[in-house]
Amino acid sequence: MLELSFENHIMTQFDEELEEIRTRLMEMGGKVEQQLKNAILSIHNGDSKLAQDVIDQEKFIDQMEKDLDDSCILVIARRQPAASDLRLVMAVTKAVNDLERIGDEAKKIAIHSIILSGEDNKKSGYPEVRHIGASVSKMLSDALTAFARFDAEAAMKTFNQDVQIDLDYKTALRELMTYMMEDPKSITHVINILWAVRSLERIGDHTKNLCEQIVFVVQGKDIRHD
Repeated sequence: MLELSFENHIMTQFDEELEEIRTRLMEMGGKVEQQLKNAILSIHNGDSKLAQDVIDQEKFIDQMEKDLDDSCILVIARRQPAASDLRLVMAVTKAVNDLERIGDEAKKIAIHSIILSGEDNKKSGYPEVRHIGASVSKMLSDALTAFARFDAEAAMKTFNQDVQIDLDYKTALRELMTYMMEDPKSITHVINILWAVRSLERIGDHTKNLCEQIVFVVQGKDIRHD
């Protein structure tokens, strides 16, 4: 694991402020991670109550994003950070945006879960949601762990997981489209599954962005278009 050394600050309060925004980012990440897991589980179990809980949780995620953004702005205005400190603050402002977007996609999955729970036991597409959902959940968990440890190497490994998720997404699209053509009555059902799978693929993209920010903080490298 790579270690990140921050400059020694004359004012201990500055160190505490930096640690606070990082801790709050991890807290937000944990809540979003649970939101995603619950959204996926609600589809598997046809649990509309759990899906509604995911939807209700979104307003708290939104507020956490606003509060963290405000804190980062205050740190920049008061302390005028430089070097690794500035990279950390900037990375947090970008990471909270991606976490909020992941929460939005989890909410979309939950909405489709509620619609699916009202259908007559159609299970087509659920294995695809289960498989891609497990991969995306692991990717998000690994990214948050890498952020907590400032581990750029682990972040790059997690970054590369998105390649397989994209391949699995394309495979799922083909399989679900084939199912619709074979059974036109399933079109409405499969469309809801397609939207859920699409949200999972987008969550993989946002998690990939998180990994880019970790590398930026630790190594000062911008790998967004590499």
